Amino acid sequence: MDWIPALSRWIHFLAGVMWIGLLYYFNFVGAYAAKAAAADGTGAGIAKHVQPRALLFFRWAAVVTWLAGAALLGSNFGAAFMLQKSHLAIGLGAWLGTIMLFNVWVLIWPNQKKILGIVQATDEEKNKARRVAFLASRTNTMLSMPLLYLMAAAGHTQQFFGG
Repeated sequence: MDWIPALSRWIHFLAGVMWIGLLYYFNFVGAYAAKAAAADGTGAGIAKHVQPRALLFFRWAAVVTWLAGAALLGSNFGAAFMLQKSHLAIGLGAWLGTIMLFNVWVLIWPNQKKILGIVQATDEEKNKARRVAFLASRTNTMLSMPLLYLMAAAGHTQQFFGG
């Protein structure tokens, strides 16, 4: 059964690359491109075709990353989430990933549905949705940096944490 951890690791890694890659796309490229496209009247294609598809992959990559990470932790899941010293680095990373997953599904996606017109919303509701989605997405971007560090550090506990 050694193939299960190996498969979980690759799924976790690949889904995580997609999730964080799309997160960075949205925050460093997409938001500015959408704003520029809206200003010159060419934004309909982005809002209609690019954003919904990118958000589909974004939110499901988040779920797959989290589930594969939980599978990878296996019997150490409790130790990691209880932040036991032996699993402190990966536990902190797991908690950051859990918060980020929550942000994706509870704050970003419901508000993006309003912004993109998938769900009916007034202009006032859309403006509020833009702010909430923006803040949740930027929060995830900031959390992703220590998350990536902690994931790398977990495999090198002695080097990073001295224990």
